[in-house]
Amino acid sequence: MIDPAGPDYRVGIGTDIHPLVPDRPLILGGVSIPFPAGLLGHSDGDVVIHAVIDALLGAAAMGDIGTLFPDTDPQYKDADSKALLLDVRGRIGAKGWQVVNLDVVVQLERPRLEPFKGQIRRSLAGLLDMDFAAVNVKAKTAEGLDAVGQGHAIAAMAIVLLARRPRKPI
Repeated sequence: MIDPAGPDYRVGIGTDIHPLVPDRPLILGGVSIPFPAGLLGHSDGDVVIHAVIDALLGAAAMGDIGTLFPDTDPQYKDADSKALLLDVRGRIGAKGWQVVNLDVVVQLERPRLEPFKGQIRRSLAGLLDMDFAAVNVKAKTAEGLDAVGQGHAIAAMAIVLLARRPRKPI
């Protein structure tokens, strides 16, 4: 039985995928990765942060990234996804939610993310004002299957746990 005086917990999941195109910076989790191609998107195309945003919004039952930051709105053209994540962090914080932990999977054939996973974790932990040890980033290939496996796109999936202390009765 759930203790009504205990914290309220919610889990959210988010996904994103963008095609790789030449002559664009590759940004994953707010970190610039040296690579000759980057992700095409209305904003900076950061699939990691976009997946995290959707996971946060889903857990808090506050919609999705496309509704909050529509690609039809010119103010989000080439937007820095870190700023969008900070906006969402403020919105969920205003509702009393705090991020407990975050787990991210990045699907890509190249570049190898191993040298950058720590930087991405630090970036996400800082943006979400949470403990580095509560953030995990994994990189997986798609074994040559689909657009990701053929090196034409990068995808990300994120799952997040939020907690909120119950309101005290008046």
